[in-house]
Amino acid sequence: MIAPTPAEEYTRAQLFFDAKAYADAALILEPLVAAEPTQLAARMLLARSYYHSAQLGRAAAELRRILDQDPAESYAHLMLGRTLERQGRAEEARPHLRMAAAMTEAFA
Repeated sequence: MIAPTPAEEYTRAQLFFDAKAYADAALILEPLVAAEPTQLAARMLLARSYYHSAQLGRAAAELRRILDQDPAESYAHLMLGRTLERQGRAEEARPHLRMAAAMTEAFA
């Protein structure tokens, strides 16, 4: 049997995510992100999968890595703010939510 390509695995993870099987999507994405740490699309889907499966510490860590690579990623600021809010860390969340709102009208 031929091993799936990273693109096929990403597509499979997206299918699990769309089916709300967030923890399963994360399991598929973890090795992809480890193999290609600069691939932001896979890292963002991993962060979203962690967020929706209530793995908030992991979600925050992935979102911080995204922002380290691309500080202008407005959706990562929004997600990090929301993740921190869910953890009861509203004061830490505020600058990220403000940044997201300033960068994108849709998040205001």
